[in-house]
Amino acid sequence: MMSFHRVLHDERVWSFALVAPALVTVGLLFIYPLGFSAVSAFSAEEGGWTFANFIKAFDLYSNDILFTVVIVSLSTVLIGFFAIAIGGYLTLGENPYAVAILKWLYRWPLFIPFIVAAQLMRTFLAKNGLMNNLIVGSGLLEPMQTQSFLDWRGIVITFVWKQTPFVALLVAGAMASLDRSMIESARNLGASRIRILVEIILPQVRPTIVVGLILSFVVMMSVLSVPIMINAQTPTMLTVDMAFRINAYGDYGVANALGFISYLMTGVVAWIYLRQGVRQGAAP
Repeated sequence: MMSFHRVLHDERVWSFALVAPALVTVGLLFIYPLGFSAVSAFSAEEGGWTFANFIKAFDLYSNDILFTVVIVSLSTVLIGFFAIAIGGYLTLGENPYAVAILKWLYRWPLFIPFIVAAQLMRTFLAKNGLMNNLIVGSGLLEPMQTQSFLDWRGIVITFVWKQTPFVALLVAGAMASLDRSMIESARNLGASRIRILVEIILPQVRPTIVVGLILSFVVMMSVLSVPIMINAQTPTMLTVDMAFRINAYGDYGVANALGFISYLMTGVVAWIYLRQGVRQGAAP
């Protein structure tokens, strides 16, 4: 009886009970699929281990691998730039009406799924889409001078438009929590808003920016709807190649090899962040 009473009051038991659902979820939805994908990527059809799936993946989709890295990296850089610009203006902006409008406006893409965002961009960026119609209507271009942005540019525009509010929300929150005394002191000394942002604010919120960009990088690596709906040409992103190998050929080996390559890409980015976090934690 005393033993059961002691168990009820054991903090370790309750701690494990609290984290157990999360551990089970991570195991079933992330660890198990990752392990199954890795095993399938290195497995031959006749049994045994092989690198044939990776060799075939690089032979067929090396351009798409490079395309994916360039598109996601470029989108990540642009997301960081616009998120910092939005967060900086929300923190340092002097026009209360502009700040209020920006606060209300920039969050809207957060509530739009990627597949809806892709469909919106298809109608907005097409040759006869809303963007070109507005430009033609304003007299800046003739109808024959318009061009479609439904290519790599459309993918980048969609990713940046969709993910910037997420990172900007994190960055703006981190900036808002800073001590305003240093900012006001710099203003009193005549520092411009750009200088305050770059030299005072950004160094203090850098970890938050890195976290937001890494999460966005991982999300963009996993999106299928945007490249498949906007970029109907080659090269394309790895998610489209994986879907094609499964749906057209039932080739799970090559598809999982491409997925494993995607894991490595995101793993490198996560490793860079973890290494930076360890260095900061070890700093006196």
